[in-house]
Amino acid sequence: MTTTGTNGFWAQAATDPGRMVLVAPDGEEWTAARLHSAANQLVHGLREAGMRPGDAVAVVLPNGVEFFTAYLAAFQAGFYLVPVNHHFVAPEIAWIVADSGAKVLLAHARYGEQARAAADEAGLPAERRYAVGVIDGFRPYGELLAGQPDTPPAERTSGGIMNYTSGTTGRPRGIRRPLSGKPPEETYLGGFLGVFGIKAYDGNTHLVCSPLYHTAVLQFAGASLHIGHPVVLMDKWTPEEMLRLIDRHRCTHTHMVPTQFHRLLALPDEVRGRYDVSSMRHAIHGAAPCPEHVKRAMLDWWGPCVEEYYAASEGGGTFAPAEDWLKRPGTVGKAWPFSEIAIHDDDGNLLPPGELGTVYINMKTGGFRYHKDEDKTRKNRIGDFFTVGDLGYLDEDGYLFLRDRKIDMIISGGVNIYPAEIEAALLTHPAVADAAAFGIPHDDWGEEVKAVVEPAPGHDPGPELAAAILAHCEQRLAAYKRPKSVDFTAEMPRDPNGKLYKRRLRDPYWEGRDRKL
Repeated sequence: MTTTGTNGFWAQAATDPGRMVLVAPDGEEWTAARLHSAANQLVHGLREAGMRPGDAVAVVLPNGVEFFTAYLAAFQAGFYLVPVNHHFVAPEIAWIVADSGAKVLLAHARYGEQARAAADEAGLPAERRYAVGVIDGFRPYGELLAGQPDTPPAERTSGGIMNYTSGTTGRPRGIRRPLSGKPPEETYLGGFLGVFGIKAYDGNTHLVCSPLYHTAVLQFAGASLHIGHPVVLMDKWTPEEMLRLIDRHRCTHTHMVPTQFHRLLALPDEVRGRYDVSSMRHAIHGAAPCPEHVKRAMLDWWGPCVEEYYAASEGGGTFAPAEDWLKRPGTVGKAWPFSEIAIHDDDGNLLPPGELGTVYINMKTGGFRYHKDEDKTRKNRIGDFFTVGDLGYLDEDGYLFLRDRKIDMIISGGVNIYPAEIEAALLTHPAVADAAAFGIPHDDWGEEVKAVVEPAPGHDPGPELAAAILAHCEQRLAAYKRPKSVDFTAEMPRDPNGKLYKRRLRDPYWEGRDRKL
């Protein structure tokens, strides 16, 4: 196949329509022409439903063809695709649907109960709700495609993704970047992978082994598709199934989190030995700290394809190939070519190499703003640099080492969990006078959520109250955010101004364990 002059999935569909570009979780293979046709039909359907450039479409979908179809439709119609974590409960989904101003919600029947309640709460009209499968009060997804032409739509213009990221205030905020206004062919969507040495075509196949609603997972998968790599989708990840797919499809690169390494390494030797993983060129991990012994064990097994990065959903980051990490164990690498890293103290002064401070990032390819939150957009910035609150230092050669995380953030299985949202839910229980949530050690997930509660007068601490509080959280928080256990304290350690000394609560659980990266 001739690749000169091609740019993005749409050009590939025109020049080689019969090429296999996507393997669905059930093993069904999709050609470029078929996927292109489905995306075109969806654009026509969404336009008929009233969507215009700059509008948002929210999706509560598992890894599947419909997710990729929505992604490709948004990127050639000038829409914002808003991926929603399908573990969220109704109030969490409703917040994102309403805050994003989504004109249409696409949801899978697997998450139907929460999606329906969320659409009701967000006030989304019934004619703008579509279901893959059957959800009461939703129109069939097929209606969006039925009768629509599969030809490219007129007035094609590049869209974007608006991911939602939580913050210390608890409410997720949309990361919104301006749209280019250019046709999709003039917006190169695959160059990001060049940071990791991943080239166009070159016999590569990308494996999606984590949910596509994650910022990085969708970015890696979408970029792979746009530079000519077939994409293999996993719906529900299991370690042996991942090995089977790598072997079956000769997968060459994927995005992972350390918890997956831990699960893979726990497989019996005879299971590991059944599968050939020698095709892997880039097993790129991030999102959470990886214990040194786990990383070395993966390097021993998979070889130098195990590579690390540090980044923020807002943009920018670092990369550490295996060779660099082995020379400087613990580093998360050097800045990407189109990114900059700086370390500042609490007064905003630039710090020299070797001094610990707050990590600031500059993404030189464009800015962002938090949707409907200009105050948050302005905060935590120094010039063109922003911070998400991580602490670290740069060495003399510009390699970044992280020495702590955002003080309160919990990272469980590579997922960021923000205590403020959990604490807000805890405080809605009538028996809770004060509450704190934080991470405690977990051998498999890295951290799990612990709640410490000061009971309200008239309520006795004990197993019965703990069970009632946990049941209360089940109705208000996604499963991964919920506290796994509740302890009690007679009085929260707060100063006269109300500041909570959370470390006094958290540190005893980490005694003898290293919470640093």
